[in-house]
Amino acid sequence: MSTVLFLAHTECDGTLHKSALETLTAAKGLAEKLGHTLAVGIIGADVAAAADCVAGCGAKIFGVSGPGFADARYASDLAAAEAMARACGAQIIVAPATSRFSRALPGLAVRLEGRVDTHLCGLDVVGGQPVARRWFYRQRMEGTLTRSERPWVLTLDSGCAEPFSGAGKAEVEALSVDVSSVRTTVAGLECPSADQQTIRPDARVLLVAGAGWTKKQADGAIHVDVAEETILTFLNATKSSLGSSKSLVDISGEGNAVISYLTHMHQVGQTGASPRHAKGLSTCCHGEEPHVVGWRFIAERRAINTDAGCGWAQGKCDVLYVGDAFAIMKKVNELLG
Repeated sequence: MSTVLFLAHTECDGTLHKSALETLTAAKGLAEKLGHTLAVGIIGADVAAAADCVAGCGAKIFGVSGPGFADARYASDLAAAEAMARACGAQIIVAPATSRFSRALPGLAVRLEGRVDTHLCGLDVVGGQPVARRWFYRQRMEGTLTRSERPWVLTLDSGCAEPFSGAGKAEVEALSVDVSSVRTTVAGLECPSADQQTIRPDARVLLVAGAGWTKKQADGAIHVDVAEETILTFLNATKSSLGSSKSLVDISGEGNAVISYLTHMHQVGQTGASPRHAKGLSTCCHGEEPHVVGWRFIAERRAINTDAGCGWAQGKCDVLYVGDAFAIMKKVNELLG
């Protein structure tokens, strides 16, 4: 019987990220529909806690652990993934599209003489064959693809399925992988503090800032300093994620005042990211098509705009607050304490 292998790596605290649990749900569903055996492979410094949290999936669990596998490193991650794939004879390998695996798993497909497809949004079975789904044209079109080559390595983006839930006491078959000859060493990790970090993919709320924050206000003056403080106060109080319209991140090239902590990494919309937060609040954006495309996966959409006839008012958001974003957000921050 063929095997579907789910691969995951541990986080700094030894647990599995939500995206990994979502991918396990997709991999388990694929194995059941194909009638294949499901296997789980976990990489990390200590995989015991991670294995326990997925013990309920009923799969045989392989683990590669030790200090050499604590941090992301191409050579060691590739060696560990190859060992687990060969141990279970995997025909299909499914993993979350994290930065760590996005770097290593294409190399795994080459080493196993298979094929790889990345950043998928779902898995299915059609006519007894596995089918992968992927977004194209900035998530406006969804395409499906399948391959006859095996092994087939697949990485899934977050939000593709519900996170797996089924903890227990797991038995892990430990595999020994020698990485003593690997020349690359990890010097350490530098992580921003919670207050410095403004992009938070797992936050429940997304606040998007538009170009209106840097335009002349009712008094005829520009108040970028007030805008920066107002937005940061809200982010710190709610631990929300920050996004931006393209017009705002591009405004520095026009010689205008800018919000200092905004970069192109914050951009959402047709030419930016398409986040998946439970709630979204757009401020000083018109809500036209290029921007709204980035909001298609936001569950509850709200907007603040001084124009009652803006794009958001045309059925593109659930609630529109017609008013000055400076005044409204100041009141919100006061209520947040």
